[in-house]
Amino acid sequence: MVKVRTQDLLDEYKLEIVAGHDGVHREIFMSEISRPGIEMTGYFKYYPKDRLQLLGKTELSYYSDLKPEERRDRATRLCTDITPGIVITRGLDIPEELIEAATNSGVPLMRSPYKTTRVISRLTNFLEAKFAPFTALHGVLVDVYGIGVLITGQSGVGKSETALELVKRGHRLVADDSVEIRQEDYDTLVGNAPPLIKHLLEIRGLGIINVMTLFGAGSVRSYKKISFIIQLELWDQKKQYDRLGLEEETLKIIDVDVPKAVIPVRPGRNLAVIIEVAAVNFRLKRMGVNAAEEFSERLTNMIQQEKSDVDLDI
Repeated sequence: MVKVRTQDLLDEYKLEIVAGHDGVHREIFMSEISRPGIEMTGYFKYYPKDRLQLLGKTELSYYSDLKPEERRDRATRLCTDITPGIVITRGLDIPEELIEAATNSGVPLMRSPYKTTRVISRLTNFLEAKFAPFTALHGVLVDVYGIGVLITGQSGVGKSETALELVKRGHRLVADDSVEIRQEDYDTLVGNAPPLIKHLLEIRGLGIINVMTLFGAGSVRSYKKISFIIQLELWDQKKQYDRLGLEEETLKIIDVDVPKAVIPVRPGRNLAVIIEVAAVNFRLKRMGVNAAEEFSERLTNMIQQEKSDVDLDI
């Protein structure tokens, strides 16, 4: 399981730490962020003390109107032994009672110069990505015309060679051999390469090559949303392959069903061109243009027309 500490937020967003320096290694266990508004009134029965706390202009304006003893009480109850941190937005002045409570309890008290909504959005996205469900698959991830295409298949079927040809044709490599995949939303999968093999491609007979060094920075991407899966398999004479494209297969990765196409491999087939066309065709389908359905409709209309002509002759 991925561990996220308050120090990670300081490193990622360059937050100013005002108090509670000893607690920067506290662990964050969830992506939800709490704005303790009702707690400022003194109601702490359901206070989510294990979440990252965020105080904006509204909370601090109310806090400043409280009596001194009430401010000390609220600050003490906000800063618990498991609270991972408190973030103050808009670069607002921090009350002395809150600084004192954070120092005594070891709760990191941080400040950001940005607006509250922007800070919430950025911190939530960061934590959601860190806590997203994770898996790893054997395959190659390539950005083809803006479509994240995950190429799968047995070892030696030609995935890396096909990726190399796609890179030569102007597309971008994301990961080769092993693809780390995170589910960042209920229907969104994002893939990236493990740090050890980032930007590297293994070609049998040549060995490992650095794609960015050979083809430039425009030939690689750090991560990409996975939209389409292409499974390469050796041509089987006994198998009936889809020739119209009316039936759409899917492959479930974590909790997301991703559209999939199976492409048979045999000498003479230009896989890179086929994958390019598959990616463009996938994009057209999402735009409502489906060549297979159009052909089926034409065929149905032609059959009905011929049947009508026969009936008229009779």
